[in-house]
Amino acid sequence: MDPIGGDRSADAAGSLREVAEQPDHADGDADLSQRIPLIEETFSASKQSILTGKVRVSTRTEGVEALAEVTLERSIVDVSRVPVGRIVDEAPNVRTEGDTTIVPILEERFVIVKQLYLVEELHIRHRIEQDVSTTPVSLRRQTAIVERYGPDGALLIDPITDQ
Repeated sequence: MDPIGGDRSADAAGSLREVAEQPDHADGDADLSQRIPLIEETFSASKQSILTGKVRVSTRTEGVEALAEVTLERSIVDVSRVPVGRIVDEAPNVRTEGDTTIVPILEERFVIVKQLYLVEELHIRHRIEQDVSTTPVSLRRQTAIVERYGPDGALLIDPITDQ
C-alpha cells in the first residue's frame, strides 16, 4: 500500500520517491505526528528495435537489342568539263555561282598575234546527300528485384506486384 492510498508497485516503467516534507509551523510548536510526506511519481520509457522482417534488393543487368537510327551525310563533288572556246584579254578568276565553283582552264595559242584563249571551264558543284542508316546496337538495362522476408525468414508476397 503506498502512502497516497492505493496499491502500487515500482517497476522498470515507473518509480516513487519522497520529495519533501511539510515545513514546520512558524511558531515552532509543530507536532511531529502531523507531518505528511509528499510523494512524486516519475516515469521513464525506453525503446528497443524488434526485427519485423527483412528486405533484399538486387539488380539484374540484361542486354537488349535495339535499332539505332542515325542520319549520315556525305559530300559529293561532281566535276564536269564545259567547253567555252573564246579569246579573253586576261585570265578570269576562280568564281562561285550557287553551289558550283568555276575554275577557268587557259592555254596560249600562237597566231599572228598572241591571244589568250579560254579553252574550257571546270564547273565543280558541291551537294550534300543524306541517308538514314539503321544499325543494330546492344543496350544494357538494369531492373531491381525486391524480396521481402518476414521475421521468421519466410518470403512474403508483395501485394503490389503479387510476387
